[in-house]
Amino acid sequence: MNIVIIEDESLTAEDLRDTIMEVAPEATIVKIVSSVKTAINYFQQQPTPDLIFSDIQLGDGLSFEIFKQVRISCPIIFCTAYDEHALAAFETNGIHYILKPFDTGKVSEAIEKFKKLKASFKVEEDSLNKLVALLNHRQEPVQSSILVYHQDKVIPIKLQDIAVFYIKNEVTHLCTFDNKIYYINKTLDEVQQLCGSNFYRANRQHIINRNAVKEVRHAQARKVSVSLSLSSMEEVVISKEKMHDFLEWLKG
Repeated sequence: MNIVIIEDESLTAEDLRDTIMEVAPEATIVKIVSSVKTAINYFQQQPTPDLIFSDIQLGDGLSFEIFKQVRISCPIIFCTAYDEHALAAFETNGIHYILKPFDTGKVSEAIEKFKKLKASFKVEEDSLNKLVALLNHRQEPVQSSILVYHQDKVIPIKLQDIAVFYIKNEVTHLCTFDNKIYYINKTLDEVQQLCGSNFYRANRQHIINRNAVKEVRHAQARKVSVSLSLSSMEEVVISKEKMHDFLEWLKG
């Protein structure tokens, strides 16, 4: 059983790989790809695997763009942070999903479902297109402002005025272009679903606005360091796995 993993967070990808091998030792992880562009190039040149585990939200877009551009005939198990009710209508089309954070039981259940469907599995193109449309709609901002908490007040801040979201002391903060800092009652995963394409998930601690990027320079170990146009913020580090995708996003 040859498996390809599509996941832009390297630690999550490695954890998923190890979990798959634990529950299905007969499996072979033939490739881990971290972006839409890389996956498209890979599938255009390599044979289709038996199974794909795919994240939905990648650094350079939704993974469904891959399947729109490359004909994929094998089953796809989506690993997603989206609420399960948003995808429930698509459960009967043969595509399974795992809600993050995943565990051994969830991965084992997904692989068992794949084995049962293997002989007759066929992706319904119409259903997949509906799912693409649903997630593409969610990719763009579903609201123009986000609520922040300041003293005893709740204040709406326009997304276009936000330079960066970041985690500090396990609390999500945002910093505006005029260097005002607030905390918000959302995780970065939730924030990522609201921001749209003008924001980039740089790492586990930062989501940055394209307009806040002042300069980019190479750091150690083939990483890049991003300076923001904010006096109160330290540099943001982009891993080598995401470096190319980040630079493509930065072009706009």
